[in-house]
Amino acid sequence: MTSTAPKPVSDAELDTLFAPVYAEIAAGAVDREIDRRLAHDEIRRLREARFGALRVPVEFGGFGVSVRQLFRQLIELAAAESNLPQALRVHFVFVEDQLLAEPGPAREHWLRAAAQGTLVGNAITEPGTGAVDRYQTRLTPSGDGWLLNGTKYYSTGSLYADHILVAADRAGERVGVLVDADADGVRQHDDWDGFGQRLTASGTTEFTDVAVPADRVLGPGYGVAGPTYSTSYLQLVQLAVLAGIAQRAERDTREWVAGRRRGYTHSAADLPRHDPLVQQVIGRLSAAAFGARASVLAVADVLDEVLARGASAESDLIDAELAAAHAQLGVIDTVLAATTQLFEVGGASIVSEGLRLDRHWRNARTISVHNPAIQKARAIGDHLLNGTPLPFAWSAGERTTGAAR
Repeated sequence: MTSTAPKPVSDAELDTLFAPVYAEIAAGAVDREIDRRLAHDEIRRLREARFGALRVPVEFGGFGVSVRQLFRQLIELAAAESNLPQALRVHFVFVEDQLLAEPGPAREHWLRAAAQGTLVGNAITEPGTGAVDRYQTRLTPSGDGWLLNGTKYYSTGSLYADHILVAADRAGERVGVLVDADADGVRQHDDWDGFGQRLTASGTTEFTDVAVPADRVLGPGYGVAGPTYSTSYLQLVQLAVLAGIAQRAERDTREWVAGRRRGYTHSAADLPRHDPLVQQVIGRLSAAAFGARASVLAVADVLDEVLARGASAESDLIDAELAAAHAQLGVIDTVLAATTQLFEVGGASIVSEGLRLDRHWRNARTISVHNPAIQKARAIGDHLLNGTPLPFAWSAGERTTGAAR
């Protein structure tokens, strides 16, 4: 008798498992927004359901799902709470890096850890010059290991995480360093002051003489020159957030209209839900959610193929990056327009603080500026017209040279 390998989980099984979790998370979304209460309880619930193990192979205790299946679930999670997929996006890239790594004890260790609920946050972006020149966060020798010192901004998800993936400079070399979130010398702040995506735990992280064992220096860090799958993957998580926002905005607006009786003397119908103009807005919201979702899943299909081939061929990586870039421009415009137009279905009461329907536009607007669309549109055009390489792991900061280009 031959044994058969365990099969990855189906979409139907995933929906059965996670739909109740999403419902619990969605139920408190407005109150969390009003109170600015970080989603620690909600992250705990996702840990219990092993959400972070979606891409971990079954043989290591995970669900073994495809990239498409993962992003399908990220859209649903974003519809429940748009902050959470953004907070988890580096975790899924960390898992993907382990899947691409050479087989060995370290790879197996981290995949099994993810299967058991371990989460990874990030600390990449820096103030000032940032990483445009080189990272100001430094890794210096200390005995058999290293010491990490520096300050990071926008450390998305790290307040929810067990480990923090830190981008650092080691004598001019960009390296990735994995630090325990509760290690001595790590100090985290919830000081993100954006008007949207307020609960992503995207604050400042300070590292002061943090001891780093040699095996926690993971090799080339974010920003190393050359094509990579990770830029398109990280961008696609943001687009999944936008797709989920559109889905939730349509549902919230439709439910509000369905129960509303007040209209205007010059309305086209006695009840708003019978008004063809109001119906048109709901139809456009629904179309925006459908289009955004379809775009995300189309890029996920491309990434599935690229990653299955090892994410090493330059042509594959360019295809994935270009697909994500195209999707970014379409999804941002569609979702921002829809989350603005939703207010046309009602009068002053639709802007009630209690409803917080404005959070959909604020969250969409905030997630959209993380990778400015005007820069991406120009990069696409330059690539197609002139063959200029697409920007992969780009950095933000003060440009001390070539600023007048």
